[in-house]
Amino acid sequence: MSKSYQTPKRKIVVKTRMTEEEYANFTERVKFCGISQSEFIRRAIENAIIKPVITVSPVNEKLLSTVGQLIAQLGKIGGNLNQIARFLNEHGTPYNSLSGEIRAAISDLADLKFEILRKVGDAVGDVQTLKL
Repeated sequence: MSKSYQTPKRKIVVKTRMTEEEYANFTERVKFCGISQSEFIRRAIENAIIKPVITVSPVNEKLLSTVGQLIAQLGKIGGNLNQIARFLNEHGTPYNSLSGEIRAAISDLADLKFEILRKVGDAVGDVQTLKL
């Protein structure tokens, strides 16, 4: 009668190269655990938490910098609009006396929106899919 094992049928072989130091470390750890090299690697893969390395290309770095600058400008304009709204609420000044400033601020916001779309479009090549 032959033995019956409950292990999955493994057909794929994975090879790697190691330095002498890496191999010595590997074999020492395998020996300490008292399991086969294959089992050690399988367990290491199952339990490993490997975080991907994200590389920022020069285009992405430039894009992020530009978007950051434009967002800062949008924040300043938003602050100005809040000051105008607070002034109107506190002092009851008629809208007509500040309408030019409000229109200019709104125009600046629209200009910045299109500048952001243009910069992002230049960097990634597709302005149609962007929505701000």
